[in-house]
Amino acid sequence: MKKLLSFICLVLPLLTAAQTTISVNTDRVIGKIDKNIYGVFMEPIGRDQEPPIENNVYGPLYCPGTPNANADGFNQLYIDAFRELQIPAMRWPGGNYVAGYNWEDGIGPKDQRPVRKDLAWGGYETNQVGTDEWVALNKAIGSENIICLNLGLGDINSARFWCEYTNVDHGTYYSDLRAKYGHPEPYKVKYWGLGNEVDGYPWIMGHKNADDYVKVAIEAAKALRAVDRSVQFVANGSAYYPDGTWAEWNRKVVEGLTGIAHYISIHRYWRDGLDESRADDYYSYVGEAAADFEEKIMSVKAQVDIQKALHPEKRSLMLSVDEWGAHGAAGIKNVLAGAMCLNSFVRHADFVKMGAYTMATGLLASDRESGQYYKSPWFYAYKMFSTNCLGESFDTYVSGDTFSSGPYDNIPYLDATAATSEDGKTLFVTVVNRHEKDAIKADIQNVGKNAFAAGRVTVCSIEGGLDDTFTYAKRDSYAPKESTVNVARDGKITYTFPAHSITQFAIPVK
Repeated sequence: MKKLLSFICLVLPLLTAAQTTISVNTDRVIGKIDKNIYGVFMEPIGRDQEPPIENNVYGPLYCPGTPNANADGFNQLYIDAFRELQIPAMRWPGGNYVAGYNWEDGIGPKDQRPVRKDLAWGGYETNQVGTDEWVALNKAIGSENIICLNLGLGDINSARFWCEYTNVDHGTYYSDLRAKYGHPEPYKVKYWGLGNEVDGYPWIMGHKNADDYVKVAIEAAKALRAVDRSVQFVANGSAYYPDGTWAEWNRKVVEGLTGIAHYISIHRYWRDGLDESRADDYYSYVGEAAADFEEKIMSVKAQVDIQKALHPEKRSLMLSVDEWGAHGAAGIKNVLAGAMCLNSFVRHADFVKMGAYTMATGLLASDRESGQYYKSPWFYAYKMFSTNCLGESFDTYVSGDTFSSGPYDNIPYLDATAATSEDGKTLFVTVVNRHEKDAIKADIQNVGKNAFAAGRVTVCSIEGGLDDTFTYAKRDSYAPKESTVNVARDGKITYTFPAHSITQFAIPVK
């Protein structure tokens, strides 16, 4: 009997633990990845009650007269970091801030620019960073400008004059004013956001209901297109998520702006959908929050698909997740969440065509004590995606152990995507192990007609203790760990994923 019990104790774990397999199907292309999903967002958020102003623009990013400043006054360390990450686009100047912003306050001689109260965040706005400065910053980075219009307290006339200032060659009042201020060549800004979070009535200045917003957005788009026919628009989807009403807002925006706008936006911050009683629970953070993020993307896609079926003659809207961020946790948990957001964008490459990580300055860490800047694990995780996953996204399925979190069941411990490089020569399989404590052994296979070719594959992994705090002193340890694994003759890769880790395989495409 003792031998039988011992045998059962040995065999039972093998019977209860499911074999984990990551199946990539390179015959099933989800869509072409748009590099703009790796865009960023900046907004001057701070609460200084009197000048000198310091917030996440003034001070860290815009720092004239300091050793790190370039000729335009911007922190060269951030510029270098953004260039390394190949940041494709930056959305500015806000945010809630833009609903009370007058773009004309931020042009012309700096000593003549007015100081205004910041209606969104409190304190003051000196307007030392305006249109010309933002454009100069993006030129230094090599990124596109995405200007967010003030459709809160602003009006359509102001919006079309802004477009005239940036995009008209010469011969009009505002194009000539741009030239007078030292910028004779037009900026040719392609992307324009039709307001910001206009649905957020508890906080946004100039809130409108969905019907009124659609009317204003249609007229604003009409006015800007009369200035420049080449511009593209991002319509305001949901940012405020009370019971059910957010879906109705999105439905009305999709119905009203299909064929007019090119994108519909949503804003979603990690953990925002969690009940406070579960907000600090590990599996709620990596599971329920991830399912909520996916749900917000898929619900809008369903509404767009319905509109496509009803009006196939109209250009369909694509999705811009133009404010997102994995906040509410420190250390590696935050990095896992950010990587899962990026996995969601890759997984929905046929629909998610633009993103804006909030805030851009969060991609480069700074040490509060020393003031030194450094690359944290989040920088390297972002780089895994932004410099590698730029080609096609492929259907990827994980079978294995799952868990439940909040209202969601059957959440795989492994979150995986597969995408090629821009040149199509490398397939990157990116895997987040969400398990709090356990490493997970899994097989990776291509179930398409071309199995992975036998040989060596490069592996990069990011790991860390759940209680570890990122510091400048440990900066040299944060780069991904590199190793190699074999592709077996049967075309499978067997790998053990460390607990709470991010791993990326670079598999040559034969």
